[in-house]
Amino acid sequence: MNLYLRLLWTLLRAHFMRPLAFTDTLSQRWRVLPNDLDINIHMNNGRYLTMVDLALVEFFSRTGFLKALVAQGWRPMAGGVLISYRRGLNPFQRYELRFRWLCSDERWNYMGFEFVRHGKLHASGIMKGGAVSGEGLRPTASYLDTFPAAVRDELSRMLARPLTDDVIAWRASEQALMQRVDATLT
Repeated sequence: MNLYLRLLWTLLRAHFMRPLAFTDTLSQRWRVLPNDLDINIHMNNGRYLTMVDLALVEFFSRTGFLKALVAQGWRPMAGGVLISYRRGLNPFQRYELRFRWLCSDERWNYMGFEFVRHGKLHASGIMKGGAVSGEGLRPTASYLDTFPAAVRDELSRMLARPLTDDVIAWRASEQALMQRVDATLT
């Protein structure tokens, strides 16, 4: 994470904002800064993913998910991302980053995100993440025991949501990619 001031702002914001439910959509408003730009003078492709990391930090902080993981000695880990760019974001333009929990399988949680400016989509994607302990990736069902009963019910409903069509397609594409790469390594 190379945006320490934005990270600090995100952590402060998360501390003072109202808690979020797992079903809520997080909305962050940002501005494209000069250090966000690439040689084409628009927001660098990699910067979009860095901003998604900041949204993840705030979402997990405000839902209490991060605190529960840390209490167990676990840490959050990204496992992959799929992003599609539709329009560029230019210097000093304001934009909104929307971030939400879509669904989960037995190993991963899938989050959706969109970069929006004046009601127009600039980029969207899906990321998957999980909790890692010294033993490796934790099964998503193991999260339930780390939360108080009131939160456990809501999280249980989130973990039971069916996979969305875009997540199913992404998983199949990712599996095909890994099979192709594995075949070239043997």
